Amino acid sequence: MTPVELSRTVLCAVRRAVDAGELSVSVPERVVVAPPGPGGCGDYATSVALQLARPAGQAPLRVADVLRDHLMAMAADGIGSVVVTGPGFLNISLRDADAGAAARRLVEQILRDGPRYGYGQDAAGQVLSLHCAAEPRALVVGDVLARLLRAQGALVRTGCERAVPPEWEAGLGARADAATTNPPDVDVRPVPVPAADTAALLALGRDAGRWALLHPAGHDRSRIGVEHLVQRESNPLFRIRYAHARTRALHRNAADLGFAGLPGAVDTVVARPLLAALADHPRVLARAARDRAPDRLARHLVTVADAVPALLPDVLPRGEEKPSAAHRARLALAEAAGTVLAGGLSLLGIDAPDHL
Repeated sequence: MTPVELSRTVLCAVRRAVDAGELSVSVPERVVVAPPGPGGCGDYATSVALQLARPAGQAPLRVADVLRDHLMAMAADGIGSVVVTGPGFLNISLRDADAGAAARRLVEQILRDGPRYGYGQDAAGQVLSLHCAAEPRALVVGDVLARLLRAQGALVRTGCERAVPPEWEAGLGARADAATTNPPDVDVRPVPVPAADTAALLALGRDAGRWALLHPAGHDRSRIGVEHLVQRESNPLFRIRYAHARTRALHRNAADLGFAGLPGAVDTVVARPLLAALADHPRVLARAARDRAPDRLARHLVTVADAVPALLPDVLPRGEEKPSAAHRARLALAEAAGTVLAGGLSLLGIDAPDHL
């Protein structure tokens, strides 16, 4: 069961509760399911009970109990257990067999969609103009916001109050479609880079410079320093690019051994954090576009990258061991992780090298 399928199942539980007279609410168009947060458990969690409590005129825990009963009655749909935590979060565990099938379908979808995995239509039909302040960070953030919104189906044009200096465009990819003073739909004004730091920013180069501007939230100051260049675990950008390079190296090594990845069941204990992060990628892209917050994508890529190393030791056969279905499934999952990392970096305007 994929997150989309589970979302539909939760919606079905809400409809059953409404039809049974247990909840008096309008059924929402969709329900968001995501990996559990701190204090949660299981494979996925949803806050739908908290969202429905006020219109239903009931306590969130009561709404959660009602929905839990209906979800458990739908166990044939692949749900293993449902636990209520905190003020009313529903934590859903899938049956082991169904979890394996869901993992296979997720990896298949990522490899089929390629770098466009996670693109959606949340902004389809919208025509937006973005106006960027005439400073490097606003222009880079505006460029990435335009990419994120286009990935959700919007038509976007970016503008700046004056012509962009050529050294900003050459050094950072900071650009706008036109110089304009027309009223914008979105005014892009993150905390600016001090003019005195512009030279140091450009000295970082395009990839590290863009990361320094995009990783912090727009209301936080960017740190402009050589820490973005060091090849150490303390550097989040290095961890992302290293994880991607490792997945590409596994692909090459497997080809040398005569086998390729094939989506299938994987060890859920080792793979669960990575599978959860990959499944969450479409939601992150949609939220980053909706909330005009490219930093959410940057932090999400760190989460994906940090979940990759646990999988790597068992991807390739050891010694005289022959490639098995498990090796092929792990390789396919590693390749899917690399695909998401490369696609995410591309949206940030940052290269994902195959070799480091």
